[in-house]
Amino acid sequence: MADIVYPTGCRPLVEDLGTDELIRRLKTLANVLQTMDQDDNLYQQYIPLALHLLDDFFMQHTSRDVQLLIACCVADVLRVYAPEAPYKEQDQIKTIFKFFIKQLHGLKDPRDPSFKRYFYLLENLAFVKSFNMCFELEDCQEIFQELFSTIFKIVNDQHSAKVTNFFLDVLSPLITEADNLSVELLDLILINIVEPYKSNNKYACHLTQQLLTKTGDALESTIKMFFNRALVMDKPNTKLSITNKIYDIIYELNRTNGDLLTSVLPQLENKLLSTDDAERLKATTLLARMFSEKDSQLSKKYQSLLKIFFGRFCDITEPVRIKCVQSSMHFLLNHPHLQADITEKLRLRNHDLDEVVRHEVVMAIVETAKRDFKLVLEAPDLLEIVRERTLDKKYKIRRDAMNGLAYIYKRAICEPNDLSAELKKSVDWIKNKILHGYYKVGLEDRLLVERLLITCLVPYKLPPEERMKKLYHLLADLDANATKAFVELQKNQMKTRNTVSDWIKLHHSKEFTPRVLSQLSAKQATIAKLLPDPLKAAEYLTQFSTNLRKDAQLLRCINIVLKRDVSCRECADTMGALLKKLGAHVQSNLYYNTVKMLIERVASVMVDKESIGVLIGLIEQCIQGGSMCEEIGISRQEAGERGLKLLSMLSYVFSAHFFTDTSLRHLIALLSYEQEYVAPLVLKSLTHLGRYQPLIDDVPAILNELAPVCRDFALIGTPKQAKHAVRCIFVNSQSSTATDGTTSGSGSASTTTQTVHPIFHEIIEALRIKLTPNCEHQRTKIVTLGHIAYNMPQAFLTPIKNMIARRIVKELLIQEVPQQRDYDLPEDGDWCAQEDLPPDTLCKLDALKTMARWLLGLRTDEHAAQKTFRMLAAFVNQRGDLLGQNRLCGAEKSWLRLGAACAMLKVCEQKGVGDQYSAEQFLQLSQMMVDPVPEVREIFSRKLHKGLSRSLPRNCLPLDFMGLYVLAGLETERKLQDLVRHYTETDVNKRREYLKTVAMTSPDSSTDSQSQHIQPDYMLAFAIPVLVNDPRYTNHEDYVQLRKMEKCLRFILEPLMAKRESFVYGFYKQLLQLIKHREFSQGSDKSDNYRMWALCDLSMHIIDSKFSSFDGNASTFSMPLALPEMYYKQPAVANFQNNDIYIPLDVYTLGAKSSSKATATSMTTTRTVAPPKRPAEPSITDDEDPQENNLFDNIRAADTTEPMAKRTRAGATSAKS
Repeated sequence: MADIVYPTGCRPLVEDLGTDELIRRLKTLANVLQTMDQDDNLYQQYIPLALHLLDDFFMQHTSRDVQLLIACCVADVLRVYAPEAPYKEQDQIKTIFKFFIKQLHGLKDPRDPSFKRYFYLLENLAFVKSFNMCFELEDCQEIFQELFSTIFKIVNDQHSAKVTNFFLDVLSPLITEADNLSVELLDLILINIVEPYKSNNKYACHLTQQLLTKTGDALESTIKMFFNRALVMDKPNTKLSITNKIYDIIYELNRTNGDLLTSVLPQLENKLLSTDDAERLKATTLLARMFSEKDSQLSKKYQSLLKIFFGRFCDITEPVRIKCVQSSMHFLLNHPHLQADITEKLRLRNHDLDEVVRHEVVMAIVETAKRDFKLVLEAPDLLEIVRERTLDKKYKIRRDAMNGLAYIYKRAICEPNDLSAELKKSVDWIKNKILHGYYKVGLEDRLLVERLLITCLVPYKLPPEERMKKLYHLLADLDANATKAFVELQKNQMKTRNTVSDWIKLHHSKEFTPRVLSQLSAKQATIAKLLPDPLKAAEYLTQFSTNLRKDAQLLRCINIVLKRDVSCRECADTMGALLKKLGAHVQSNLYYNTVKMLIERVASVMVDKESIGVLIGLIEQCIQGGSMCEEIGISRQEAGERGLKLLSMLSYVFSAHFFTDTSLRHLIALLSYEQEYVAPLVLKSLTHLGRYQPLIDDVPAILNELAPVCRDFALIGTPKQAKHAVRCIFVNSQSSTATDGTTSGSGSASTTTQTVHPIFHEIIEALRIKLTPNCEHQRTKIVTLGHIAYNMPQAFLTPIKNMIARRIVKELLIQEVPQQRDYDLPEDGDWCAQEDLPPDTLCKLDALKTMARWLLGLRTDEHAAQKTFRMLAAFVNQRGDLLGQNRLCGAEKSWLRLGAACAMLKVCEQKGVGDQYSAEQFLQLSQMMVDPVPEVREIFSRKLHKGLSRSLPRNCLPLDFMGLYVLAGLETERKLQDLVRHYTETDVNKRREYLKTVAMTSPDSSTDSQSQHIQPDYMLAFAIPVLVNDPRYTNHEDYVQLRKMEKCLRFILEPLMAKRESFVYGFYKQLLQLIKHREFSQGSDKSDNYRMWALCDLSMHIIDSKFSSFDGNASTFSMPLALPEMYYKQPAVANFQNNDIYIPLDVYTLGAKSSSKATATSMTTTRTVAPPKRPAEPSITDDEDPQENNLFDNIRAADTTEPMAKRTRAGATSAKS
């Protein structure tokens, strides 16, 4: 101790000192050392003191302050004696720096009273670069790792920038001045910039990032070596923490100091092309992030790598393709120069076999639109990709594609923006596409379209004027299919509202008797079918019904929502209040979601009384051709007509909203405009309102103002104006108090007490005097007469009958055609547009319609019906030239026979007069299906389908007419044949669905004999006479003719056999056997019967090609069947037996299949006259494997009533619908 020299003022440091005294002396020494400057020889006498400070007594002292002061003194010693420290032994150096590292832990808490001295220690070590002494140690890496670990642990948010900078000054030299850097130390550094370390200690991450930026050049070689070993040599060091996070490290290094990866990134090409799916996925994920990030220049620096990355869009594994597609949004947003490449890749993946990939394509584009709306708007190729996915087979993809397009439409059209008119026009197709979604079979698609209509296409939250402008714009240029979808949507919602309203009314019952509960249950079953997953929906509807009975407030809310004249705001607010009472709006609350879907379907939030008034004003401005047309975005030529068509549709669906004095008077004021399209559409709207609530009940003064206007239209207006004028006055003059429940909206009320408006007496008197051949407005007067005859036949029975007989039949329809005609006839050809026909022919067409309307009005005048049928059938039979003068051109004849045929169809819809046709007339009418003019065939088929698809069971064509479809098998135009096939399938399915519904809701009706007149399977019994009568079928053994007949029979049998659960083999077998034991009632000789029986054999062969008596679906059918006597009669021979086969056996390989054997055995084949054996020729290819069928369970086995559709109409007495 005597050899130790202390600086002036410092007292000796000995072990027997107390702690406080030792601290005081150490502070004095520390202060003195701090004041010393560096000098090579000045302080040599203090070297013993420096060595004395390393004594274990001081360095292991229990006092933190003593250790801190010793550390500061030793640090100053190193500063003063630098660069030649007095400590030479490696153990000493190692001990000193481990001691320093230990003391640096005191920097963790800046609030520590000793923090300043800890800070001084850090500053001193940083300034002198003291830790550089460790390079001389053999195990210096151990000290460095401990130092780095300590600093990364203690750094925190309370440290100032100075502290952080000194940390960097301490650490940086150890990297920049090192000859080599161990991978263990690299591991210790880099692990801080990846998860979870990055989130757990973000300040250590930040410090590491600063360190990487500062020492990048020195680290590059070590980083390159590490990644080369891991990526290229595929020999990663598994002991390192960063080995499992190699791709995360690359990503973070690129963000921190991209220059470090100059030689690393090209090595990723190997990983992108690896055969290991997991490796490719990791590399793809990494590069997707790096290439697509904002401000990233990698796509320009590493174009070869980018090209290989783009190749991964077509990778063999789905996860890699998904990852590529997910990154495309960021490419589109951040790298416009790559937009063309990304669009092309998305187009390829748009048709990916994996649904997740296709879904990600849609979401990538939609999310891009949400972030940069204009970018997608200006890229039609991207929108086209989304457009295609609206037709995807997966609902989830269709839903998100539709939602995305609707969002774009809403942003572009319905929200304020600075987009150009061209850009707005470029997305106008979206509304068509969304509404086309209503044609999808799935109920989810329809519900989606309904929701998008009121949230995006016409946002319900807009003010009334803006909302009506958007609605007007929506309907402005919709295509025909979208317009039909919009109308159908509104009608379906109206039907749903009515159904739910009836259901809710039952909840107001004072007592819930078994009968009321049964009605509730039946209504709930109907409503459940209007929602997805009917079984679950029924369960939650039952729960909702229970809550409605318990909660009066809930019932009041639903009543407000269903109120016919509720305002949009009131409806929306009430919906919100109602939904709050259903619980939390979460995905798992299925009860909430089910009721919400139902409420959305029935809520009326698009139009109300205020908005209807606004809309009528907008339409008037558009009729005038003002600037409003441009503001709405519709051409002036179409604006008025489009607006009135919209108004007409709204008047049908939302009639209650029109009943304000202002709106009604404004509507009538529109009749003063001279445009031809105005009056018919306005009158049609008023007719719709009258069916809801006649004007005579609510506003008789307005009706009185309207009547003279309608009289003028009926006498001197256009035919359309006349038709709607008569309907309008008639409907609005029928007081609901007088005829409540007795009239239908569109039918005649001739069987009930009617109110005849005085204006009709004036019209009839004018017609009686002025309706003469070639009179002015002759066609208008004929139309007026027809509609008055239809609606009020009993009121003017004699005058109408006289005018029909004299003016219509005698002076017009059967009048000879003059040789010289003053009209321009259509050019040569068998067809032309109706408006191109001469006026006299147009009058005849309307005269035929008038005849039909007159009969429909009379309903029960069988004698008049028989005479009319004879005349109409004559038109058909004479090919449109009734008198056979051959003075009409081909187009006129086509239109006249078509008009007569359609008139026959129309009359046949009405029970009574419609049952007076004969079998001969029916068979003559069937030839319209094979008319030589395609347009005639198409229109007749459409009218036939329309008549068959009207409301079952009373107001539609009888089942006989489904037999006419059989001749479509001879159709030569593929497009038309496909259309008729669609009609056939629709009619078959509709009738079967009706029978199922009746069986479910009214079990007693399902056993009624009348169901046989609805069952579509009976159409075969009517189709066979049609084929027997066909002039192309003359020989039952002719190969060519039989093949044609096979085509025809397949045409109707395929829809009947399409669903195995709806098909009964035994029924057809029994039906065909019964026909083979009958004769053709219209036949003149035995050949007619042979041809009929051959058709039975041919039908059985077709059925056996799909089914047989040995199949599981061939359940027995024991119910007795009967045939219509119009077409079949009992043979003259008593106990007639017919077990022969009437088709050449060598034409069909009947023994080739077990099913074919059934054909021979089922008929007990014993041919008496067999044709010579001929080489077998192939028949038409059999159908694909059949599906299971069975529908006749609903018919009572004991029922033997004959299905005489002509004489007994289905539902006339028994069907309960």
